[in-house]
Amino acid sequence: MAHENLNFTDLTLTYSENSEGWPSFYSYIPEQMVGMNNFFYTFDGGNIYQHNTNAVRNNYYGVQYQSEIKSVFNELPIENKIFKTLNIEGENAWTSTFETDLPNTGLINDDWFVQKEGDWFAYIRSAGSDPANVTEFLQRSMNGIAQSSSVTGTSSIPIINFATSVNIGSIVSVGDMVYSALPPYTTPTLSGQITSIEVDIPNNINRIILDSTITGATAPATQTGFILYIKNQNAESHGLLGHYMVFTMQNNKTTSTELFAVESEVTKSFP
Repeated sequence: MAHENLNFTDLTLTYSENSEGWPSFYSYIPEQMVGMNNFFYTFDGGNIYQHNTNAVRNNYYGVQYQSEIKSVFNELPIENKIFKTLNIEGENAWTSTFETDLPNTGLINDDWFVQKEGDWFAYIRSAGSDPANVTEFLQRSMNGIAQSSSVTGTSSIPIINFATSVNIGSIVSVGDMVYSALPPYTTPTLSGQITSIEVDIPNNINRIILDSTITGATAPATQTGFILYIKNQNAESHGLLGHYMVFTMQNNKTTSTELFAVESEVTKSFP
């Protein structure tokens, strides 16, 4: 497994005669290593340790580490794709993180996997900021509602009113983050999180109510602005966009576990 924040002088690698290469990194940094009588020994702090003597895995010199595997899905690298799932053929689910070249980041906790026909299956969730920051707007599904007709309420609980001709839409829901933009409509700013949607057209009610006390939010200006919203990206994620996707899998089990193959359901992106 990889050892974080190390330079090239602080790595323990193993050579495999079968693969004719250096496939594995280990977390321990021994003072000396020696093989003798079909056993492997290392030294640390002047003490000698015999390896592979019990069932506990990834414990070196009294420190417990986790297993880590890093690889990449890069078939047809010149095409934009949406990486939607991770399928693990193995004994256990692994906590996984993802990164594409566009860039997008994602994650799957090990308890999000479900077992289907012996394999572990989960949808990739986006791991960006929630609420989204400015640098993520181009990669997130920010949608417009309409221009507001007025803003009432208070600075902590603003009420954004729309003309009755505006269809707020069934896709907007409680929990969505709302952004507003004033002329010249350049960069939207976070206004708050939707706590209520009230539509009663015969009584001229067509509005959303926000909580503007959340971190980073500022109540929208009283003058009319263009209103936009973004869904919770963990709950509404549809995968990660990119030419390729690097994935890192981590497992903190202390017993042996087998991993046979890792797959992803991928679709071509059509802008």
